[in-house]
Amino acid sequence: MPMSDDAFDALVAQLQNQAFADAREAYGEVGFERWRTPRFNGALLDSDASGGLKGGCGDTIHIYLKFKDHRVEKASYTTDGCGSSSLCGSFTAELAHGRSAEELLELEPADVLNRIGTFPEGEKHCATLAIKALQEAVNNYMISVVSKNRQGDH
Repeated sequence: MPMSDDAFDALVAQLQNQAFADAREAYGEVGFERWRTPRFNGALLDSDASGGLKGGCGDTIHIYLKFKDHRVEKASYTTDGCGSSSLCGSFTAELAHGRSAEELLELEPADVLNRIGTFPEGEKHCATLAIKALQEAVNNYMISVVSKNRQGDH
């Protein structure tokens, strides 16, 4: 016998509530809210630099940076990975805003994890992947600045 619309709706609501409870437990309130409403997601088409890496888990994170007056005006990320990769990419992009290239290189995975608050132990490698992608973007930015300066000398 087919399931009624009301029974189906109730099942969907139950599954959604369980998924939300699991995410809230795994990521805490700050991470859960960002998981529900991601920020800084998507490639910046006008970025000055980007960097991306594939982690041992198979997830890839790209970080995009747009600078103004030598500070990050905009930052974003993309990932083909899990919710943990997405959260780490989002918070890494958030932490990048307003910082100089030198300040970005001082960021560590612990900074991302501290900003999120609660995070699954087995997923902490996602923060390392996001920070390494950020460092790759900064390196690419610095190479482009040096290259432009050298071209200006000729």
